[in-house]
Amino acid sequence: MNQRNFQRELDKIIERITDESRVPRLLLHSCCAPCSSYVLEYLSQYFAITVFYYNPNISPTEEFEHRVKEQRRLIETLPVRHLVCLEVGPYEPERFYEMARGLEHEPEGGERCFRCYRLRLEETARLAAAGGYDYFATTLTLSPLKNAAKLNEIGEELSGIFSVKYLPSDFKKRDGYKRSIELSREYGLYRQNYCGCVFSR
Repeated sequence: MNQRNFQRELDKIIERITDESRVPRLLLHSCCAPCSSYVLEYLSQYFAITVFYYNPNISPTEEFEHRVKEQRRLIETLPVRHLVCLEVGPYEPERFYEMARGLEHEPEGGERCFRCYRLRLEETARLAAAGGYDYFATTLTLSPLKNAAKLNEIGEELSGIFSVKYLPSDFKKRDGYKRSIELSREYGLYRQNYCGCVFSR
């Protein structure tokens, strides 16, 4: 079975929407400012974006607040073609711990992480549907440590459940991850050394 090329699929969608007169609205789940930097630079050429910062996995509270602050600062300073707004979701660590129950000793990148992807993407899809967005997506596929195929699988499943289009992605392609490091340096962004949850720390 051939491995899907999510970047090529995204290219085709972008090619199609650039022929349309209306700028589509995208609800973009973001895990942190550094990962969103390249994604915003890239996608804001084609979409009006609301960054949805929903990450109940992050621990402790101070870390969550620090990342929100950096996300807001980046959005306020990054030059973009189309409007980028920020919506900060509620901080609900109890939802994460409930989800992770029984999976505390799972290895990094395993089932616990997959459920965490789903928790965050489900909230994004729900909000995208309620807000009448054209698409939803996540910055998580930028990281070389995240499973892009699994993220896209979850996103597509939720697209069917909530009747809102999912934007396929593998943002680390075409040096996306490298560019995020350059932008983080350029804007002096805080680059955390763990994904955010107490287990990864």
